[in-house]
Amino acid sequence: MATPTGRPTVADIFAHPSYPDTVWNLTPTQSGQLPVAVGRGGPIKIDWEVHGKGDIKMIWIMGLGTIKSSWQRQTKRFGHDEGDKYSTLIYDNRGMGKSEKPLMRYSTSEMAKDLLELLDHLGWTEERQLHVSGISMGGMIAQELAYIVPTRIACLNLISTAAAIENTTTFLENMSTRVRMFIPKTLDQSVTDAAKMLFSDAWLDAPDDTVVPTSSTPGAVLPPSGKYGTFSTNYERFAAQELTKRTDVEGFTRKGFIMQAIAAGWHHKSAEQLREIGDRVGRERIMVLHGTRDNMITVPHGRKLIEMLQPGTGVIREGRGHVFMLEEWEWHDQMVVGMVEKVAKLGKD
Repeated sequence: MATPTGRPTVADIFAHPSYPDTVWNLTPTQSGQLPVAVGRGGPIKIDWEVHGKGDIKMIWIMGLGTIKSSWQRQTKRFGHDEGDKYSTLIYDNRGMGKSEKPLMRYSTSEMAKDLLELLDHLGWTEERQLHVSGISMGGMIAQELAYIVPTRIACLNLISTAAAIENTTTFLENMSTRVRMFIPKTLDQSVTDAAKMLFSDAWLDAPDDTVVPTSSTPGAVLPPSGKYGTFSTNYERFAAQELTKRTDVEGFTRKGFIMQAIAAGWHHKSAEQLREIGDRVGRERIMVLHGTRDNMITVPHGRKLIEMLQPGTGVIREGRGHVFMLEEWEWHDQMVVGMVEKVAKLGKD
């Protein structure tokens, strides 16, 4: 039986032969759980992985209610296919995944300090060493990190994010959107709502375009079948990833989600603070990407961020949703590579 949209139900996704292998088993070069925030309400254990051994240090910061394996396409490319060139850090923010979920007030500035402690632990402390990419709430954390340690930033990629969340729709639309995030729902409704908020319909209904790991992928452990399967559509793959996350009752909790949502909702960087980030990081080192069909953080937020920050690269992408790293992953990755290549020519100035 299909959903009202004509797409497969949760039961259909669970029964799909590729469902058990939705999250790829990519062997990290390093991993651990680091206690952070001692003296800041902690210690809080942050679960992290580094993939690859290259000199170029890539940091991928995840958004609200999402776990580090959502970066698996980027992890495969930069940490495995090109692992001799890049070192790729992925981690679960406090409140989600395998990181601890204390009941306390979260903020994007405190979450940036968590990340900074992790970077110090790894020894990634050189000037202009960090190639930082943050999506949504992760982009807010990235802003805070750049504000704290601007000269350690090699490039700053702010994706589908905002300086502050503002109401850019009608009052009723805004209230309806926010309420739907917190009311209990069936799994079918949860997945359907998430897909609508995050992606364009055209992408959801298009064929699954994922390039999965193979026996030639360094550090990839293949499933018992001997290969990673595919799905018929992008919606099916997204739904499988979403269900894998949501059925992990220890990794995805209502408490953790709410604590992160408070952090994202209260994030605020003033025009003066953004100018300071631009001045101290260097505008040519900053990229802002936003889609016109973003239903999670609407495009006026992206336009305003570009206006206030004046980044060297600012792109409003027509017809795209919230999650470039999935919906347009090849273009997204190439834009990030372009920033790496661009800042290499700037040196450490």
